Amino acid sequence: MNDKEFCFIICSNDKLYTKECLHYINYLIVPKGYQIDILTVEKAKSMTAGYNEAMQYSKAKYKVYLHQDTFIINQNFIQDCLDIFKNDKKIGMIGNIGAPKLPTSGIMWETVRCGKVYEQHIYETSLVSNPEDEKIKSDFFEVEAIDGFLMVTQYDICWREDFFDKWDFYDCSQSMEFIRRGYRVVVPQMKQPWCVHDCGFVNLQGYEEERKKFLKEYFEK
Repeated sequence: MNDKEFCFIICSNDKLYTKECLHYINYLIVPKGYQIDILTVEKAKSMTAGYNEAMQYSKAKYKVYLHQDTFIINQNFIQDCLDIFKNDKKIGMIGNIGAPKLPTSGIMWETVRCGKVYEQHIYETSLVSNPEDEKIKSDFFEVEAIDGFLMVTQYDICWREDFFDKWDFYDCSQSMEFIRRGYRVVVPQMKQPWCVHDCGFVNLQGYEEERKKFLKEYFEK
């Protein structure tokens, strides 16, 4: 395991989006003594399958799992993540948007979320943020689940490929898997968003099936 390396992992099915994503990664400031690697996974059977394949291949301690349509605009992103991880070894994963407490539906956007991101839709770009965050004097918020557009880890835990075989709820599942093992999942207190997420059209095919799996595995115990 190389504790001086960040590996950026992207499941890709659109070369143009992936090229744009890589453009922003290549402009990040890499702290002295560290290096980055980039792995793109094409034709993945599911998000969990693609992420497991790349995770097992990479020797980097720090892994950044991101959507091909996520563009990191915070050039100090790597150092900012390092500062959080080194502050507390129990912090296992960092996101940019998260839910301190998931609702009984399991749907993250049905409850109050913390963090910041610029969401780019077909005709507009909007800032997603919670004004109440600003009143909390903390470097980060502890959450139950983070949004999958950006997930940064300092420990390897297998993605639940055995359970989630499509493209939804892998993020909430992985958050729960870290928490099950005693790690903390956090969202940093950001003055400005670290990312732009170009959402486009949202495809919810298979979403309800994965949601029911999630509730059965993590809520109905």
